[in-house]
Amino acid sequence: MKNLDMRGNIPDIATDFTLRSAFNKVPEVTAIFWAIKIMATTVGETGADYLIFQWGLGLPMTSALMAVVLAGILWLQFRQDRYRPWIYWLAVTMVSVVGTLITDSLVDTYGVPLPVTTAVFAVALIATFAIWYARERTLSIHAIDTPSREGFYWLAILFTFALGTAAGDLMAERLGLGYLSSSLLFGAGIAVVAALWRLDIIGPVTGFWLAYVLTRPLGASFGDLLSQPVTHGGLGLGTVVTSWFFLAAILVLVAYLAVSRIDLETSRRI
Repeated sequence: MKNLDMRGNIPDIATDFTLRSAFNKVPEVTAIFWAIKIMATTVGETGADYLIFQWGLGLPMTSALMAVVLAGILWLQFRQDRYRPWIYWLAVTMVSVVGTLITDSLVDTYGVPLPVTTAVFAVALIATFAIWYARERTLSIHAIDTPSREGFYWLAILFTFALGTAAGDLMAERLGLGYLSSSLLFGAGIAVVAALWRLDIIGPVTGFWLAYVLTRPLGASFGDLLSQPVTHGGLGLGTVVTSWFFLAAILVLVAYLAVSRIDLETSRRI
């Protein structure tokens, strides 16, 4: 049995194939994957504010409603025997919304400080990865082919969104960096991760998950930059315009993926 190497490469190992799907349940990582993911995080940030304030549902009602919707979408996702672009990306977008709402609920409703919230979700994410690897011996997104692995995958995704929301708000608001500076900072962090991967200093699995975590606060900070009033450091586009613009862009790209099927290629790089 292979073990985790020093660069963070976590190899797949053969297990009971009778328990596996014949297909991987998540897409190939491409430039479009990252584009949709960042836009989904932006929609998660601005969409949550849109539902709370524009629809007047309030934070508790919005959180409960979106949690029910997410549960239904994940139920549908788990019933699939392979990756389906529309269902998968709908699930990612809804996880983004719910992850944002979880963090906002802890901070705004229960008064948990942002540094504490950030630390708690960081620990929860690390624990999820540790248990996932201890049980499955892989964190590869090319090995999401059993219900157990898919469950760990979506739990990790949820924690990355909640952590990213807390970290983004902590940097932009509590530490006073502002939305533009925070966006640039997290963008630079992703560039550093990409460079480390290109230089073969970190493995592809480690690089993927680091980038995945960082795209959440990047998208959240960028969404706030576009939607928040000028007096608060934003560009004043509002949550309605920002949410619908990025949602439309996501729909166009997902439609392209559904037709082209370019994200079904398996290079086995991760």
